[in-house]
Amino acid sequence: MSRALYIHWPFCLAKCPYCDFNSHVRAGIDVDLWRGALLADMAREAGAGPTQPLTSIFFGGGTPSLMPPALVGALLDEAERRWGFAESIEITLEANPSSVEAANFAQLAGAGINRVSLGLQSLEDEPLRFLGRLHDAREGLEALETAQRHFARVSFDLIYALPGQTPEQWSAQLSRALGMGTGHLSLYQLTIEPGTRFETMVRQGQFRPLDEDAAADLFALTRQMTREAGLPAYEISNHARPGEESRHNLTYWRYQDYHGIGPGAHGRRFGQATTRHRKPENWLAAVSERGHGTQDEVPLGAAEQASEAMLMGLRLAEGVDLAAIAARFGFAEAELCDPAKFAFYAAQGLVWREGNRIGVTEAGMPLLDGLLGELVPAALVEA
Repeated sequence: MSRALYIHWPFCLAKCPYCDFNSHVRAGIDVDLWRGALLADMAREAGAGPTQPLTSIFFGGGTPSLMPPALVGALLDEAERRWGFAESIEITLEANPSSVEAANFAQLAGAGINRVSLGLQSLEDEPLRFLGRLHDAREGLEALETAQRHFARVSFDLIYALPGQTPEQWSAQLSRALGMGTGHLSLYQLTIEPGTRFETMVRQGQFRPLDEDAAADLFALTRQMTREAGLPAYEISNHARPGEESRHNLTYWRYQDYHGIGPGAHGRRFGQATTRHRKPENWLAAVSERGHGTQDEVPLGAAEQASEAMLMGLRLAEGVDLAAIAARFGFAEAELCDPAKFAFYAAQGLVWREGNRIGVTEAGMPLLDGLLGELVPAALVEA
């Protein structure tokens, strides 16, 4: 059974207009204060139940590549002391491709980072300006080359289905991306999230998102090109050579335990859901007052856990082991997945079953949200 640790660093140099993550811009950061607070939050999680070696650690944000490498190293040392590390532990850090952050890559590798996820978002200058990114295409490519020199495993993100983007434009960019030699790509359709600057701009008529049919065509093109290049989709937006999937994210999608520390971090461990205070100042105040930044620690019922396991696992190309989930949480298979609806959608080629394992087909993935609402009984979801 995997056990993972997520560490959230909430600070960015600027807030991107599409971003709804827990990220904040601050003029100054007291690194010593944050070091002590993150170590205290980690101690709380390590004491929450039986410990076992971590199989993955993920530094997310925000922009964790802005963290001083010495702080990253201190957190990794403490995590190893408290949990121990599995022999082949994956330690990932999200990074932005600015020259300042790329200059830290050698020290971050020395601190123990062995995988980096680089937020390129586009290989072209005009889309980068539209997306509010602080780097240009040249700087991004240079950062990618630097990352590939220092880290054993490198992934990068691209955003597609931008306003007016054509299949020819996206095909050319994706073809370039697939030729850059990384074993993993995260390819996300632009989504207008509530509360973002892009939502305001769309409401004010400053731009019009790509329509759903055109976006669906780009999704299908993405799946085809990555599959043909040997990086098939193993999750709806993530593509990898076999064996180079993100082990950390697979922990989430396979519904295994993970601890979350830092502002806004979520966790699932020992049958409980944990959340941390989102605003950095509130999180720091909580750590100062109580020794940790936990806002909520809620026991999860068997039905809620089973529902989450189904909803997360069906995002994966490998699907879920229905019998294993039923046995784990004490349900009949029919209570986890409506047999009549499954048969109906299987006849349409949208879902599959092989022995105990069920999943969503290539044709069904564009309809994933709707299929999940149909297959997983509402009584289970709402329990």
